[in-house]
Amino acid sequence: MKILYTTAEAVPFIKTGGLADVAGSLPHVIKKSGHDIRVVLPLHEKIEESYKKQMVKVGEYYVKLGWRRQYVGVLMLEHQGTKFYFLDNEYYFKREQPYGEFDDGERYAYFSKAIVSLPKIIDFKPDIIHTNDWHTGLVNLYIKDMALEDEYYRDIKSVFTIHNLKYQGVFDSSILSDVLGLSHEYFHDESIKFFDAINYMKAGIVYCDGLNTVSKTYAQEIKYEFFGEQLEGIIKKHEDKLVGIVNGIDIDIYNPLTDNNIEKNYDFNSLEKKKQNKEALQKLYNLEIKEDRPLVTMITRLTSMKGIDLIKHVLDEILQEELQLIILGTGEKEYEDLFRHYERLYPDKLRARLYFSEGEAHMIYAGGDIFLMPSMIEPCGISQLIALKYGAIPIVRETGGLKDTIHPYNKYTKEGNGFSFKNYNAHELLYTLKHALELYKNDRNTWELLMKRGMESKNDWDTSSLEYIKLYQSLN
Repeated sequence: MKILYTTAEAVPFIKTGGLADVAGSLPHVIKKSGHDIRVVLPLHEKIEESYKKQMVKVGEYYVKLGWRRQYVGVLMLEHQGTKFYFLDNEYYFKREQPYGEFDDGERYAYFSKAIVSLPKIIDFKPDIIHTNDWHTGLVNLYIKDMALEDEYYRDIKSVFTIHNLKYQGVFDSSILSDVLGLSHEYFHDESIKFFDAINYMKAGIVYCDGLNTVSKTYAQEIKYEFFGEQLEGIIKKHEDKLVGIVNGIDIDIYNPLTDNNIEKNYDFNSLEKKKQNKEALQKLYNLEIKEDRPLVTMITRLTSMKGIDLIKHVLDEILQEELQLIILGTGEKEYEDLFRHYERLYPDKLRARLYFSEGEAHMIYAGGDIFLMPSMIEPCGISQLIALKYGAIPIVRETGGLKDTIHPYNKYTKEGNGFSFKNYNAHELLYTLKHALELYKNDRNTWELLMKRGMESKNDWDTSSLEYIKLYQSLN
């Protein structure tokens, strides 16, 4: 099969969130399965110059946006055996950030329309165009719209992946004809109309041929009001094409046996070496070096969606326990101030690193004993999968991909690979943490069993990529 994979971001070129991790790893694995998959993304200003110097210009063309005729330069770079195309237009993409600009509606309408024209320019007619989140949601509509007059598009199928339903790309309806160049026939509730605006995420859901989210549980959750972000009605209408496929992790990046960021490499057969990583982490953050002191960690955005409200309510009680706590991440000022305050109150127990560092994140995964992820909503999450790979036992709330990937420890059967709690309740979180701490302190043999089980589990892309291929094939 021929697949054109479209995304607003992809590692190692540009990253703001989990979409970049998926787009930077899934296509490589699909390509290894024998399919011709190519990736397209904008030529963002913030892409490192070292990558830009390797790009080769392979074409140029123009797209119409309403009355505008806009230039598209096509540059190509082969990375790890996969072709990446970068669409160049300085007016739209020479910006400080990929999103959050006043004209995002126009910028990503341009990108979507340019994508649909790209196959003719690079002489690559795909069987599937795979789109991701609101940034490329319009691609699915444009394929259907252009197929009305151009038979080239009539046998091209599209897949749309929802990574996070919260961010939808909602813009003023005035851009429908002025920018998108679309008929007002599309402005109704069964199409892209969203109250009095238009919604790019909704366009993806309505006009794609295959629809998926990034975990099986999240695929069910978004049919209901709490998770549906006011799109649950249209999702239910299209649920016959909806499936859940859990994300994987790139084990070339996240592997404690080969990771250059950590103090000492190890695997499930050499767990004693993990202790050296814990000691290095305690030393780095100026915590007392104690092997038997449980080290609890969080790597997260500091937002209510990530469960920081729960932490806030019981943080004092958590820090009464015999433990050390490390938090890495940035977010809302309220939560940053909270952790600064508690770091002053508990200087021997808490370290709040209110920034993000990829290298330090790896060290935290490798050095931590327990990884805390009490999210209110978590479409998939990869942090819990990385924690498993590094032998840090996750504590999660049972939602989305966390429910699909973390199975609670059963003290009678010894089954499970972590700890979980069901309700969005601070004291359930506290009780579950205390349960984990008790096992850590009193039954290290079982704790090591859980560590090994997590490290041995297959959470790479091999299984999930086959599910995507199966989805593609079902549409042809």
